[in-house]
Amino acid sequence: MKVPLLDLKEQYEGIKDEIQEAINDVLDSTRYIMGKHVEGLEEEVADYCDTEYGIGVASGTDALLLSLKALDIGPGDEVIVPTFTFFATAGVVSRLGATPVFADIDPVTYNITPEEIEDKITDKTKAIIPVHLYGQPAEMNGIMDIADRYDLKVVEDACQAIGAEYKGTQVGNFGDAAALSFFPSKNLGGYGDGGMVLTNDEELAQRIKRLRVHGAEPKYHHKEVGYNSRLDAIQAAVLRVKLKYLDEWTEGRQRVAETYDRLFEEYGLENEIVLPEKKIADSKHVYHQYVIRVDNRDELQKTLKEAGVSTSIYYPKPLHLQECYEDLGYQKGDLPVAEKACEEVLALPIDPALKKGQIKYVLKKFKL
Repeated sequence: MKVPLLDLKEQYEGIKDEIQEAINDVLDSTRYIMGKHVEGLEEEVADYCDTEYGIGVASGTDALLLSLKALDIGPGDEVIVPTFTFFATAGVVSRLGATPVFADIDPVTYNITPEEIEDKITDKTKAIIPVHLYGQPAEMNGIMDIADRYDLKVVEDACQAIGAEYKGTQVGNFGDAAALSFFPSKNLGGYGDGGMVLTNDEELAQRIKRLRVHGAEPKYHHKEVGYNSRLDAIQAAVLRVKLKYLDEWTEGRQRVAETYDRLFEEYGLENEIVLPEKKIADSKHVYHQYVIRVDNRDELQKTLKEAGVSTSIYYPKPLHLQECYEDLGYQKGDLPVAEKACEEVLALPIDPALKKGQIKYVLKKFKL
């Protein structure tokens, strides 16, 4: 049996006719940049996430970059980020000439903690980027309390967490801005790169709209040096179709996660591994990934691969130990929780349509 991490082909087959109709509408219009589908998606995603504004951009990375730029983060500034996340979270800070300050994570949620953040604050600190990793929200009340006390900007990295909720409020509504990614494997994924900035700040939204078109407002009148970071109309049209199914797919991911939890217990494996855990009350985990922890991770991954089970490691090396950040002076052992997680985490198949029989097959191949 083959068990994919995520079966995008099967997903496409289920909505193929709608997707083709949407793409053909763009082709017939010959309006490939911006236009009605981009504007429609911006309104629909903002409405879905309960935010005032959505600004389509070229990628989740650019959503982070333009948010920080619009908040005037630049050379001499420090931005606190988790060391256990995708590289873009820190990379955008560096691209603006600022310095990423790496913080350790909670061992249960894998998210940055308020305590770690406060410990890293200096007189150069200007912003925080909390990541809602794997689809589980970070502790935003504590983070926002720190931001308020120290007058810091907050950009939520919600690239893996569209639809997730913290204490009844959707992620993206806490910080000054939030970034979404529409990379194909995301819960709401396009057929190429794409992203969006969410914000409730009208002035900030307007500046990000300007920054994505070379800083022009109006066209050919450049108020500042910006970027070429527009969301393609074809991607927007595809995403508008897929957005209608997002709740259904999220419920599927949650159902798969619950089945894993139950079967791990039935098979007597719950004491051999660490299962994902929703630590925050009144939160909604959207399970972008279902990540376990196990001592012999590499051996288990090899065994599962031989059995036809796809897995992945998010992430094998913390950012503070990456070669490109050697000049910042971090050493192995500086952020031990994240370092240990990098040695133990393993993402199991989390396709929303995954069948119970497939999940049973995965667990039966476990050799611990």
